[in-house]
Amino acid sequence: MSSALPKIGFLGLGWIGQARMQAMLDEKVCEVAVVADPSPDVQARVREIVPSAAVVGTLDEMLAHDLDGAVIATPSAMHAQQSLALLERGIAVFCQKPLARTAQETAAIIAAARKADRLLGCDLSYRHTEAMRRIRNCVVEGELGQVYAIDLVFHNAYGPDKPWFRDMALAGGGCAIDLGTHLVDLALWTLNFPKVERVTSRLYAQGRLLAPGEQVVEDYAVAQFDLANGTVVRLACSWNLSAGCDAVIEAHFHGSRAGAAMRNRNGSFYDFAAERYQGTQRTTLSEPPDAWGGRAAVDWARRLGAGARYSPTIEPLVQVAGVLDGIYGR
Repeated sequence: MSSALPKIGFLGLGWIGQARMQAMLDEKVCEVAVVADPSPDVQARVREIVPSAAVVGTLDEMLAHDLDGAVIATPSAMHAQQSLALLERGIAVFCQKPLARTAQETAAIIAAARKADRLLGCDLSYRHTEAMRRIRNCVVEGELGQVYAIDLVFHNAYGPDKPWFRDMALAGGGCAIDLGTHLVDLALWTLNFPKVERVTSRLYAQGRLLAPGEQVVEDYAVAQFDLANGTVVRLACSWNLSAGCDAVIEAHFHGSRAGAAMRNRNGSFYDFAAERYQGTQRTTLSEPPDAWGGRAAVDWARRLGAGARYSPTIEPLVQVAGVLDGIYGR
């Protein structure tokens, strides 16, 4: 790759796709070469934001352009097929989470990236919050002692507005894969991905306990996964929960010497604070504001522009997807 900015294609430009594109434009880390989206309204919006970009309707049309990388922000059911098509053409990929619906699909995408020797990234954006960076540093540097328990919560008072989210075949699950993917990744990433020994769960749809393997998308999930290092991780997440605010997002790390937690502020989806706890004392680690939303995408584009190729740091996402498979009894 030359010293010029990498030429990037954007596949799907809903609000997340547009936000990631805008973050990359603001940081001047790429050239937006082409945008593919079937919506005429989206196409018109793109032409206003990036007049120099080609605007097309499909992935096949996008593949006719000379690209270094592509950003995928389409429904989850499309991630595997689209990622494979791009990687097989030698195009690096940055994909929205979940990278795929199952561990098997995730492994196939990673294998394709390895074979093509192309940089593969996934938008696990909460890793890039200042709050989680500070907490992970505390864990890695031993400030908390042995982390023996982690409590994870993500309640979204609204739920998704696209029909495909409510289709098991298209989404791969409900609130657990939509929201829980972030939290499962945060727990395992913070502990450097220890082996997961056991996963148990209970899934609900509008208050009804779902039978194991029932092909109904859940809107409330509670799960526990036990790690080989002795740590227990508990997860609760939901859509459309009466939470008294827009969202409740928390990650608590309980250690033998101290604790730490990331919490959203005032029900916000974007404002997070981190604190360290010692007995009844608390120390602030970070406070909002923190413009973290586009950091994962910008980091991927910067690495791509610097000539980065396949990185094995993407491989633990198979383990994250495996926990989700366990939650769904797959």
